[in-house]
Amino acid sequence: MTTKPTARKFRIKRPSTQASAEKASPQEPSAAAEAEPEQVPGKKATAAQAAPKEAATELEAIRREGLTGRQLRMARRVAQKSGLSPKSDIDAVRLLRLSGVDPFQRANMLELVVPKQDTPPNEDATPEPKGRIQLPQTVPDDQETLPSTELSPIERRNLEISEIQKDITRRRRKRLQMLAARLSFFVFLPTLLAGWYFFSVATPMYATKSEFLILQADTQGGGGGGLGGLLTGTQFATSHDSIAVQSYLQSKDAMLRLDSDVGFKSHFTQDFIDPVQRLTDDPTNEQAYKAYKKNVKVGYDPTEGIVRMEVVAADPQTSAQFSEALIQYAEERVNSLSGEKRGDQMAEAEASFLKAEEERRIAQEALVTLQLQGATLDPEAVITSLRAQINNVEIQLLEKELQLAALLDNARPNQSRVDGAQGDVRRLNAQLAELNARMTDASRGENSLAQLSVRIQMAQADLATRDMLLQSALQQMEQTRMEANRQVRYLTTSVKPVPPEEATYPRSFENTVLAFLIFGGVYLMVSLTASILREQVTS
Repeated sequence: MTTKPTARKFRIKRPSTQASAEKASPQEPSAAAEAEPEQVPGKKATAAQAAPKEAATELEAIRREGLTGRQLRMARRVAQKSGLSPKSDIDAVRLLRLSGVDPFQRANMLELVVPKQDTPPNEDATPEPKGRIQLPQTVPDDQETLPSTELSPIERRNLEISEIQKDITRRRRKRLQMLAARLSFFVFLPTLLAGWYFFSVATPMYATKSEFLILQADTQGGGGGGLGGLLTGTQFATSHDSIAVQSYLQSKDAMLRLDSDVGFKSHFTQDFIDPVQRLTDDPTNEQAYKAYKKNVKVGYDPTEGIVRMEVVAADPQTSAQFSEALIQYAEERVNSLSGEKRGDQMAEAEASFLKAEEERRIAQEALVTLQLQGATLDPEAVITSLRAQINNVEIQLLEKELQLAALLDNARPNQSRVDGAQGDVRRLNAQLAELNARMTDASRGENSLAQLSVRIQMAQADLATRDMLLQSALQQMEQTRMEANRQVRYLTTSVKPVPPEEATYPRSFENTVLAFLIFGGVYLMVSLTASILREQVTS
């Protein structure tokens, strides 16, 4: 915390004599200063005579300012406190202004007020009479009046601050100059070169735009159910073909075919094309393919199913010719893909039909072989007939046994009837044994009627399955043949290529601005990276 100095009041009330002196103060001090050298004879020349003309001019200017006597006395006290030796009050004002001190500042007035101190009285000092009017004094001519070369602390501080400010300004100016030099070399100069190339050197290029679609023909009477039926006739059904055509148009095969048909390489080796876009006299396929990818742009829009193509050439007619040739190549490629797809489908259908027919023939031959192996066409019917005969014989045997039992129950049975009944029972038992033997023989061994019947049933089921497969293969082959009779995929041109009347490229202004942004972005990234690395290293 800074405490302001406390000053005692100084000359609050002026005497009447002092008031009259203050009225004439602008002239009296100067008169006293001018008359004082004349009262000392034998001295050197007066101060006014010895001072240069500039000092006299400054004194005259200060005199014209009309300073009051109080201001002149204040200037004399400030000059004495600052170590100056003025000849007069006006000279004190001049010396203070030359030293950079304003004698009329309030701070200077407070510095003159010194608190009372208990100092021993000076015996040599003449006591000042009380109530004496303090008038401005003059300095004798024999005293040295040269200005001091020492600087006050305030002036020294101001000088140091000024030097620091000048150094900061000098550093900032140097940094700005270096920044301007770097920007000029790394950004403005490359941008200027790019703009000069785009506006003055680059050869005008003409772009021909075209659009085409790859559609699927409507299928009638075919299996259009399921997901395939939902996608039939939409762009999603031909997306693979569109992508395949796009890849073909951007391939080296299409470039070589375009060069052989309409001379792609010879067009871009002409002399009027600028060196940046012109090919060499005998370019390789790789060099020509780079130029082809740059000048032929093909895009596919999956949402609309449209293939957009842009062909750039140095001549509008040549550009349109290139575009028409590429569309023809795309149409041939679509037909080729459709032909290959139809051929594959037809070959698969025919192979499936032939295989089903062969398997059905094998199954039928196996059934006939089994039927001939058992010497019967229907073993199951034979077994059923034996079972029926056995049941009939068993019924007859049961009846005869009951009849014989009824005859034997008599006390005196008729012997002839008993003998007849016993003969019938004996014959029926023999017949039943023979039928059972035949049934046992038919159900026993590898060639039994039971096994033969099962094998025949399996062969018949296999034959029925092969008949169904053969019928399905026949229907599929007929359907594939119907689809092969018409074109499944076809190309339609929605926007035909038209030769442009004005050059499309280069876009001079846009390309120049783009070059400026690219160079500026690269310079900014490199500068930021260098600053970060420098900060990391220094820290």
